[in-house]
Amino acid sequence: MSTVLFRNGIVISQNRSREVFRGSVLVNDGIIEYAGKDTKQADEVIDCSEKIVMPGLINTHTHVAMSHLKGQLDDIPLSSFLDKTFSLDGRRSESGLYRSAVLGSMEMLNSGITSFLDLYYSEDVISRACIDCGIRGFLSWVTLDQDKTTQSGNTISNAENFIRKHRDSVLVRPSIGVQGIYVAEDDIFLKAREVSERYGTLVHIHLAETREEVYNFAKSHGGERPIEHLHRIGFLNSSVFAAHCVWANSSEISYLAKDDVRVSWNPVSNSKLGVGGIAPVIEMTQKGVKVSIGSDSSGSNNSLDVLQSMKMGALMVKNQRWDPSVMRAQQILDMATVVAAQSLHADDIGSIEAGKKADIITLDTNNPRLFPTDEENAISNVVYSADSSCVSDVMVNGRFRKRSGNLISAPYVKWERGSLV
Repeated sequence: MSTVLFRNGIVISQNRSREVFRGSVLVNDGIIEYAGKDTKQADEVIDCSEKIVMPGLINTHTHVAMSHLKGQLDDIPLSSFLDKTFSLDGRRSESGLYRSAVLGSMEMLNSGITSFLDLYYSEDVISRACIDCGIRGFLSWVTLDQDKTTQSGNTISNAENFIRKHRDSVLVRPSIGVQGIYVAEDDIFLKAREVSERYGTLVHIHLAETREEVYNFAKSHGGERPIEHLHRIGFLNSSVFAAHCVWANSSEISYLAKDDVRVSWNPVSNSKLGVGGIAPVIEMTQKGVKVSIGSDSSGSNNSLDVLQSMKMGALMVKNQRWDPSVMRAQQILDMATVVAAQSLHADDIGSIEAGKKADIITLDTNNPRLFPTDEENAISNVVYSADSSCVSDVMVNGRFRKRSGNLISAPYVKWERGSLV
């Protein structure tokens, strides 16, 4: 593989010191070989004098194969949303799953997302879409009670088989998931944890998303709330990646911190579904919980754009707390890059540093949304001003997936009405 030099850009490194500097990044055989102020030689040189160079964004919660559901599940409460989703899922084809996953992967690459954490069934099909599109997929095969699933076969066995078959993949990192306490008894959670421990994977779950979920569970479990319950039965640990946690109270936040649970905050989806609250991200982070950013699916968000989620999330918290300084641009960018990588136990991505995998994006500072940008305001402009139109180049594992504003990695898919089902 030839060497590539991103020369003379505004480098948002996201390294330990969070350095932002005018400099260059050298990529060699899919790995960042150098990041600094010196100029290096390379087979291919990209002039980044009018670009930001930064690590690719990481979307820590979505369901990429639901990308065909844009505009079909709008303006209904979560209970109705889930009922309709489960009904639609039961009628899906392998071809439709693949095509929808391709659609979602291309949407994410277009907006600068180089890695995503997924929760769905048939992740073996979705893994093909990831490889064909060239995006890094952390794919969690969802499990739930047998009498509530549309899957063929045992859900735990399905997940374990998927992990065994894909654990040596370059772009796909397999794991197990649990849909949620509303469709999974303790046995499923504990078996999922056993699989996670056996193979050293994540356990990706939905947790405390709505007041209804929390109150209904507490009503049927003697007042015990979902997070409290999962802590008591010994399920929670540092391998658990919990999406939402909107309705976590102070004692439950302490459990999340004590058990080192990783949380994915999904502000756009939560708002669109009207869950009635904002995740207590300030309290979580103050207690040391690793919080990252997720889009959720196109069914509940209509977009997989993490840039949008970053801005909206920050504004929601500032407004709720009557304090614009309570959440800063650097903290939000961390959630979408280096903290997301740490949460995924993926220390080889998330920052621009020598030895890391070359998951790199550039943003065009000549785009009216980003002009003017310099080293002083680059992070603020990424968080509060940028959208997908600003994303110029996207590199995953050392290979370009978008160049000069144009996607170049899409596999051939014949889009027809109904073909994504």
